[in-house]
Amino acid sequence: MAELLAKLFIKDYQNTKNPSVRAAYGELSGAVGIIVNLLLTAAKFFVGTITGSISVSADAVNNLSDAGSSVITLAGFKMAKKPADKDHPYGHGRIEYITALIVSFLILLMGFELLKSSVDKIRNPEPVTYSTVALVILLLSIGMKLWLAYFNHRLGKKIDSAATKAVVTDSLSDTAATAVALAALVISKFTDVPVDGWFGIVVALFIFRSGLEILKDTIALLLGKPPEPEFFAQIENEILSYDGVVGVHDLIIHDYGPGRTFASAHAEVPANVDIMESHDTVDLIERDLFQKFGMLISIHMDPVIVDDARIDALKSMCAEVLAEVDDSVTFHDFRVVEGPTHTNLIFDVVIPLDCANGDKWVCDTISEKLSKIDERYFCVITVDHAFN
Repeated sequence: MAELLAKLFIKDYQNTKNPSVRAAYGELSGAVGIIVNLLLTAAKFFVGTITGSISVSADAVNNLSDAGSSVITLAGFKMAKKPADKDHPYGHGRIEYITALIVSFLILLMGFELLKSSVDKIRNPEPVTYSTVALVILLLSIGMKLWLAYFNHRLGKKIDSAATKAVVTDSLSDTAATAVALAALVISKFTDVPVDGWFGIVVALFIFRSGLEILKDTIALLLGKPPEPEFFAQIENEILSYDGVVGVHDLIIHDYGPGRTFASAHAEVPANVDIMESHDTVDLIERDLFQKFGMLISIHMDPVIVDDARIDALKSMCAEVLAEVDDSVTFHDFRVVEGPTHTNLIFDVVIPLDCANGDKWVCDTISEKLSKIDERYFCVITVDHAFN
């Protein structure tokens, strides 16, 4: 169904890297969500009225809020596709993350309101009237919500959207909420025990949980979540695949919203190759990465000496020392400056942010170990931190 609706309503639907196509997917998700949730709201209000069930009525209000969330999602995707302007040179893609944040707040608010209603129901219990019509409607509601979750899951896989993932999570929590309301209705057929309020609390907890999960994931994106390791490695390997590139480091990938990725990197090139040739290679890499990934990247050239036995031996020695100090630490931009009294070993070390040892300890220990090998070795170390 997701594929069929995409074909019917989205022009060039397979080109999901295009921001306009991507926005169209989000708008489709929002429109379908509005229709489904309004239908469910009307049906559940009817059921809640004829049965007197607070959990069903609360679930109806929850669906109404979901329709509102779908409106926000729809508006968010429309705003996110706006082109870059003077005040927002990186585009408006992060509006999609803000949309997911608003949805999470609405979910939490609904959970709080349901919790209050359920507590009041426990304090002032009222009988729930069983109805076969209500049973059928709730079963259909569960089926529709599962379909909506699957529908948005399929769309989300195509465009990797935080907002559609939030809708999936919300739909699944709604399914659990409706299942609880259904259980309360069935129990009312066999007993007068007032379980409706307690079941409403269970529903509220489901809603709270889904809201907090969406909130946590969205805040991580807004604060600057690192790129997926597979994507980071893919970009690194792509740069290294070109003739004339012998190493890559300081790769930084910035996320300004889905489909709006900017990056910078340092590419090591042989020092004995003509600079114009290396520059041409770097230009080619930048152009190819944009065509393949839609990524704007700026690559800095670092000339390094290759095929020098003396430098290769010193570099291997440093690699062994770093492995002894901390095998999570790497190095790059290795250079050697020979002098009459000492030899400068100049390099950058990349220390992970979660490294158990501090930067100073790592650098001091490396310098100490190298000086023990030869007291003429003097280290000039610059500390880098990985951004992946």
